[in-house]
Amino acid sequence: MEMLLQALASLMTFESVITVLVGVSAGLLIGSMPGLTATMALAVLLPFTFSMEALQGLIALGAVYMGSIYGGAFTAILINTPGTPSSIATTFDGYPMARQGKAFEALTAATLASVVGGLVGVAFLLILAPPLARLAVAFGPAEMFWVAMLGLTLVASLSSGSLLKGMLGGCIGMLLSTIGVSPVGGETRFTFGFPPLQGGIELIVALIGLFVIPELLTMAAEGKGALPREGDFGKREASIRQVARTVFGKPVNLVRSCLIGQIIAIIPGAGGNVTSLVAYNEARRFSKDPESFGKGNVEGIVASESSNNVMVAGSMIPLLTLGIPGAPPDAIILGVLLLHGLRPGLDLFTETGVLTNGFILSMGLAALMLLPVGLLGARLIHRIVIRTPYYFMVPCIAMVTILGTFSLRNSLLDVAIMLTLGCAGYFLRLIGIYAAPIVLGLILGGIAEQGYVQTMLAAVTDPFPWLRLLSNTLSKVLAAMVLLGVATALVPIWLQRSGRLDKASPDKRGEP
Repeated sequence: MEMLLQALASLMTFESVITVLVGVSAGLLIGSMPGLTATMALAVLLPFTFSMEALQGLIALGAVYMGSIYGGAFTAILINTPGTPSSIATTFDGYPMARQGKAFEALTAATLASVVGGLVGVAFLLILAPPLARLAVAFGPAEMFWVAMLGLTLVASLSSGSLLKGMLGGCIGMLLSTIGVSPVGGETRFTFGFPPLQGGIELIVALIGLFVIPELLTMAAEGKGALPREGDFGKREASIRQVARTVFGKPVNLVRSCLIGQIIAIIPGAGGNVTSLVAYNEARRFSKDPESFGKGNVEGIVASESSNNVMVAGSMIPLLTLGIPGAPPDAIILGVLLLHGLRPGLDLFTETGVLTNGFILSMGLAALMLLPVGLLGARLIHRIVIRTPYYFMVPCIAMVTILGTFSLRNSLLDVAIMLTLGCAGYFLRLIGIYAAPIVLGLILGGIAEQGYVQTMLAAVTDPFPWLRLLSNTLSKVLAAMVLLGVATALVPIWLQRSGRLDKASPDKRGEP
């Protein structure tokens, strides 16, 4: 406790508070730009931390990390484009709310959920780091396979009324994930003679292509902006107090999403994109009105944003205790730790406990800073989006996306892939195949393939190799959750087609 109080005292200085404020603001700005990820933000900031003290450098990195993950919600809600991969699920209900004239309400809900998620992640990191680190080690290839399968059950939720079209989109995404070098065997697949394709399709490239370009083409074709202008709906926007009452009025969704985010965050390689998708799926599954998801349900935004912000501090658990980065941005923070002679492990919490706890508490302060910075930024950016003419916004967004895509790997091929996927995504949308299932398949296809192949290789001498997928209690629990997810998706469809769902529901008079 004494060490924690010393860490808090070292954090409560003018220099530290200003560092957090500037870091969160810069992270929000970077995260809201399509193509600029949290990893890129930390990589750009890294050289500036070399001249700082260890604590100040870590505080700056943590604040930018927190702000950039949250910043992705702005473009996700306002222009249907996830600024970061962890904001994919935010687009599902955030943009429909914005189209209904509830953009500020959606942004406020995302802000409040992000603050809660960030604080919960910090609390878990402070209190439960060692036991949760041991849980992270328990996730082997078989468990990762089932985690990917659990995420793929979300295809039913993203199918927009047609399960077949949703599954087709998921299959397209899984095929895209096979491009490049095999994650286990090392074989080169589907490169079509282009050596740069050996690295596969970058997730950010696919996100920009499948989400941004179709939206720009739609805006240009319809001759109007992404959002309706003020006054089109004839009603005042909800106040912050009303939105807070809505968000905190359903604490089960908030708590469940935070717990899901924490559990998945400690799995190395899972990342915030998987976290938010699984949390969104569970929010829809347990909702009393699942049909409203994808049409502007604030519960979907809360589930996505609270879970992906838990990941920021949650992914630090395997990093600080085992030296294993839980997400790509954590690798940069690991480099800063090693640069200052700090090695992850028990000594980090004992010999340098003041510095470590100061860094952890600074992420909690960054989460609190999201509230004023985010609410002010929400009003400003919202007004800019609705007041900017579409003929000016379309080329500006197109230029930013092309530059952001090129900056990922300095590759014109990435730009060509982005534009190709964007045009394909536009025409696929016209026939009812949307971007969300495709991106879901792209994200989870590689995880599922790697987990399955590694498990089968380890079981090559077993009489029934596939039983290795169910070799322990954790994998059996995950497999049961997958079966439950499939059942909850297919059973209502079967009941509806057979007519039993209508017979089982009461009539309008409330009689059975």
